Order: sequence, then C-alpha cells, then structure tokens
Amino acid sequence: MREIERKYETTDDGATSGGLPELAGVAGIAQVRDQGAVTLDATYYDTPGQRLAADGITLRRRTGGDDAGWHLKLPVGPDVRDEIRAPLSDTLPAHLAGLVRSRVRGTGLVPLVHLLSERNVRHLVDSDGTLLAELSADRVTARRLAPVPGDPVSWTEVEVELAEGGDPALLDALEPHLTDAGLRRADLPSKLARALAETDPREGGHKLEKKSRKKSGGKSGKTSGQKSGQKSGKKDAGKEAAEATAGDIVLDYVRRQITTIVTLDPAVRLDAYDSVHRMRVATRRLRSAFRSYRKVLDRTVTDPIGAELKWLAAELGIDRDREVLTARIGERLSEVPVELRLGPVAARLQIWSHARRTGSRDRLIGVLDGERHLALLDTLDALLADPPLRPAAARPAAEVIRKAVLRDYERLADRLEPVLDAPSGPDRDVVLHEARKDAKRARYAAEAARPALGAPAKAFAGLMTEVQELLGDHQDSVVAREALRELAIQAHAAGESTFTLGLLHGREEARAADRERELPGLWAEVSRREHRAVLEP
Repeated sequence: MREIERKYETTDDGATSGGLPELAGVAGIAQVRDQGAVTLDATYYDTPGQRLAADGITLRRRTGGDDAGWHLKLPVGPDVRDEIRAPLSDTLPAHLAGLVRSRVRGTGLVPLVHLLSERNVRHLVDSDGTLLAELSADRVTARRLAPVPGDPVSWTEVEVELAEGGDPALLDALEPHLTDAGLRRADLPSKLARALAETDPREGGHKLEKKSRKKSGGKSGKTSGQKSGQKSGKKDAGKEAAEATAGDIVLDYVRRQITTIVTLDPAVRLDAYDSVHRMRVATRRLRSAFRSYRKVLDRTVTDPIGAELKWLAAELGIDRDREVLTARIGERLSEVPVELRLGPVAARLQIWSHARRTGSRDRLIGVLDGERHLALLDTLDALLADPPLRPAAARPAAEVIRKAVLRDYERLADRLEPVLDAPSGPDRDVVLHEARKDAKRARYAAEAARPALGAPAKAFAGLMTEVQELLGDHQDSVVAREALRELAIQAHAAGESTFTLGLLHGREEARAADRERELPGLWAEVSRREHRAVLEP
C-alpha cells in the first residue's frame, strides 16, 4: 500500500490529546470521529551499519492496533512511502527479506530500536462518512538496542495520513491549522530516524538542534543564514561546478547509477512498472561511463566490473526484449485492416511469445538473490569507497570531460559515415546496429558531462538521442522481420495462412528503408551542430 502522511512535532514536548485544533469544516471534513487509544509495540531491524536507515527504509515487527505484523517501508518521495506488510511471525518472512537483500546482502539483521507508542486516533470524514484521513497523536518512548542498550527517550508527535486514494491537497489545507495550534513539521521523516538521532551514543545532535531552534523562537527551524543560502544556491552550484575536477564529475555520475541499481532492486522484485528497464539502463550508463571516462577511472579495475554489469543487463533484458518485440508486432498487426488479417495471426504471436518465456520472473529473482549479483554490489561499494582514479581525475573537469565526449563522437562518426550511402543488406544492418550502441555511449557521456559543460552538453545529448532512436527503430525492424519469418514458418507448418505475416514483413522492410533514407539528413544536421553544442570550449 502507498502511505502518504506528514509528521509534526509539538513545541513543548507535552501531550497533544487535548490540544489538537478543531478540523471539522476544513477542506471538506464534515466530522472528526474519536477512535480511542491503542498501544503499539514495535522493534525495528537493520544491519549493524544501519544500511536500511541510511536509505530511509524501515523494517519493523509490531504488535497492537489492527495491522500487527511485519512492515517494510520504502521511500518514494516527500511524504510518500510504499508499505509492504506480512503477517505476524517470529522470524522475518522470506519475501520481505528479499526486498531488503540489495542493502543487507551477507550481513545479518539485528534488533536496532524498540518503540512504544501510546496512540490517540481520530478519523477525518466527509459528509457521506467516507474516511479522508487519519489524525493520530503519539506519545513515543524509544530505546536503542544496538550496538548496546541505551537509555529511553520520549517525545510527542502528530501524524496525518491520507486514506487510500486521498487527495494530497488535503495535507496542505490542514497544515496551517496544525501549525497555528503550536505544531511544526517534523525535522526527520520517521520515528526510527528520530529515535536514532536522539539516542546516538556519540552525541545527541538532534536534541541540540531542537534546543537551538526553540531558543531562536522560529517555527520553521530555518535560520537567516539558511535563508540566505537558499537565495544564493544557484550561484554556489555554478561555482562548485566550475571548481570541480574531472574525478568529481565522473564519480558523482557513477554514484548516481549505482544508487539507482540498488534502489530499484525491491521494485524489480515487486514487478513495478518499468523497473526492470530502468535498472537495465542504469547498468548500461555505468558501464558506458567506465569506457568513456577511461582517462579518469583505471580500466584495469573497471573493465572486470563492466563485464559483470553486461551480464546483469543481459539477465534483466531476457523478458524485456521479448515483450518489446511482441508489442511491436502486435501494434503493427492492429494497423492491418480486418479483411487482410488472414489466419489466427494474433494467437500465433502469443503462442510464439509464451514459448520463449524462460520462467523469467523466478529466474530474475534468483539472479538478484545470487552470490554473483551480491558480489557485484559489494564491488560497486568498494569502487566508491576507494575509486581507481588516474592522474587526469585531478584536472579541471571541463577540459577532461569535453575530450571524452569528443572521443565518443568521433568513434560514432568513424563507424557511421562510411556506410551512409552503402546499399541495404545484412552487412550494413550490422554496422548500423553497432553505430546505435556508439550513439548511446556518446549520449551517456554527454549526460554525465552536464554538470561540467552545462546546457551545451544537454543539447548534444539530445542530438545523440535522435540518432540512437532512429538507428534503434531500424534495428527493431531487423529483429521484427526475423521473428516474422520464424512465425511464418511455424504457421505454414500448421497449415495456416501466412499472407498477413508476409504483409507485416513487407511493412517492416519499408519502415527500415524509411529510416535509412532519413539517416543521412539527420547525420548532416548533427555534424553541422555538434561543434557549437559541446565540443568547442
């Protein structure tokens, strides 16, 4: 389930059960119904190094209330988390363990924090009695369990959680009423985050921050210095980019791709929309960065990692490629007039597609759980912890980055230009397919270059995307024609008409010819613009 909520703190650490504002009549709320009190007893689990907490993830076993059990919460955005629940049991359910494996890996989970919450609950309902949101006031007592038990800390907080399908605008409408009643938006996103901050054995940093804020009398917690910093943020960012080294720029890009791979792991396991494709793209971007910026990162270290990323991308692509191909042929079939659809073509396509299933969901989960994948994640962590920087990494970013993009552009040009006027055929198809990969590599290099080169790099990446997409559509046509020929052979063997399959084959052939005619003009435009776009200082 998707959880959309906001948390608020009291300004005096006092109980709020009698001090919440009257909300009936606000933003369509017709009535506030008291649901009584409940005691919630939760133990939060994490690795000894708090890998889950570092990524804003909470994993708990909770009793009390109407949702006792195991709860895993994954951050989605501000005020939004996805919650996956499992029934109450003594041990962590296997499917929840899988969802945190990209963070936990070979490290065990330990009880980290114990939280006891005395909760007063109110339902905010509309005139029809439909639940709009739940308002709860919690008196929380937290005690750290690891690495050593600590003294308990207590605080009071208020939560407003939207009902399923609720409008986030309701949270905005309620906020001024809550702040006028002496509440302020919580500094930290979860009870666990606050418990960890308040019980940090090194120093009670969050407590000190609270005391400082109270003394200043501000509700928002922003100092004049922070406000000033916000105004100059763009200027500071530009200054930082100008002073950045090539190593700074490349490592930041590498770090973002690694974060994406790890973060998407639960989404892939849950079969979330487009998650497999996005993870696959991140592996390709990372591998491409290793090759494009070989003057910055030592390839004797990154090449073996790149080989593992290629393996992972291939595993992720098994179903994706089949689904994309099936969808393409199905879309082309839908464009054929009914009177020209002879034989059970749609059924034949589905039979062909299903026959190529590899038990891929189970296979993919097995890959993500496997030692090879987990070792790759550990290797990527080690790369960030001790990056194999070459001397060029210490040089000004723009100089090094621009040369890397130019090398990738020239690589593409050297491959593509000799075959622009070559006759169609299998040999030319192979070269155009390789040129597509080169265009993608140049695009990714330019994307990584944006912090150093700015808008020109964005424009250049856009040009490379156009080339990549044109060549990609051409290659998809090549693959679709191979599939249609195979389908026609199967249909013929079954005594079915192959007329429609031949028609589709001819249309794909014509589509590829159109792309080939468009290519010289597009490349001429790229060649005319690329020096202005990014390659000149």
